[in-house]
Amino acid sequence: MQKTENCSNLIWFRNDLRTIDNAVLFEAQKNGNPIIAVYCFNPNHFAIDKFGFKKTEKFRAKFLIESVQDLRAQLNNLNIDLLVYHKEPEVIIPELCKTYNINSIFLKKEWTSEELETENAVKSKLNSINWHAVYNQFLYHPKDLNFKIEQTPQVFTNFRKKLEKNVAIRPELQPKTYPESNRITDNTKIPTLNDLGFHEFETNPHSAFPFKGGGTEANKRLEDYFFNTKKLGFYKKTRNGLIGADYSSKFSPWLANGCISTRTIYWQVKKFEKEFFKNQSTYWLIFELIWRDYFKYVSLKHGNQIFKLEGILNKDYDWSSNQTQIQDWINGETESEFVNANMIELKETGWMSNRGRQNVASYFAKSLKLDWRIGAAYFESLLVDYDVHSNYGNWMYVAGVGNDPRDRTFNVELQAERYDSNRKFRSLWLQPTLF
Repeated sequence: MQKTENCSNLIWFRNDLRTIDNAVLFEAQKNGNPIIAVYCFNPNHFAIDKFGFKKTEKFRAKFLIESVQDLRAQLNNLNIDLLVYHKEPEVIIPELCKTYNINSIFLKKEWTSEELETENAVKSKLNSINWHAVYNQFLYHPKDLNFKIEQTPQVFTNFRKKLEKNVAIRPELQPKTYPESNRITDNTKIPTLNDLGFHEFETNPHSAFPFKGGGTEANKRLEDYFFNTKKLGFYKKTRNGLIGADYSSKFSPWLANGCISTRTIYWQVKKFEKEFFKNQSTYWLIFELIWRDYFKYVSLKHGNQIFKLEGILNKDYDWSSNQTQIQDWINGETESEFVNANMIELKETGWMSNRGRQNVASYFAKSLKLDWRIGAAYFESLLVDYDVHSNYGNWMYVAGVGNDPRDRTFNVELQAERYDSNRKFRSLWLQPTLF
């Protein structure tokens, strides 16, 4: 490592692993100081949680490694070095600040408890450092809202109607390339799956998400789904599918890791509508991006209440934590074949369709009456597109302690008949019964 004489800016990347439309990078480049970047594979993210699950399992870990590899390549093209460590940020970042004469740290603004705890641990070891936390994950920027965050509507439809035709989406932000003199000697290595405690593995051939992590792959997928195949134009009709890569956009893992921004997707939808056609499907993809924003604003409004058993409605249900029922659900050994097929898909691939998620979560919380936070923690561990706000927002919603005014229970057998009438999905994931 080499020391730098001039004051430098440090970008602390977390789940905003991109260079295009990255507000943190954009802000860090404004004052013209030299820049270095850091990413920490925090060992705490691979520890066992209070429910007995590894917080980040192998599917998320592999996608994350690929995303950081791609980010490093993107930053290299801008003559910015990404230093990568397999240590806690509170250990690494203070050392970097001394070595590289850092006077400003730029990072994505977070508000959930674990992220804030980590930030505060870093801050506690720093003196005289300017801290710049920047909102970097919204379609509708918080500063552009036509209501206060604490007045975020309880019902999604009201939220959408307030924003949709009244608030403009900001343009994409483009990064600047630095001169070669910005480079430093970087000998850090991105950890392997083995380094993180996993064995190497091949993607399941039946996976509906056979893609790799990183912004390059995200933009390749967008180009293919929108402009090469024009499958965007059929999205509303196919989005409840269960088999294959193309029944939905599959953007969520890249969005969750910040490999692509919601604004980039929004503006590419608008480009598609201008060049080809506009229909219910092109609108519906934007509609889903608004849902994603909604759960972030619900989380901003209610804070850590989204992690509590009673949820944001403070509903007092009689929840169970029956270990046999929980394990049967995890292993796909419940009384419902449809639930079982979805749970086996998740276990084997780290992916599950939106239709599947709603059904297995409803079965867990409403039919089995199990503590919904255990289901949410299992999803956090396995799902390659885990996003804290969407995951806990959706689980609360389905469990009847969140934002669903109707408090529905899914009839999983009727759902199976409707969405898997030919039994192809169940046949794909369920082992044949042996007599």
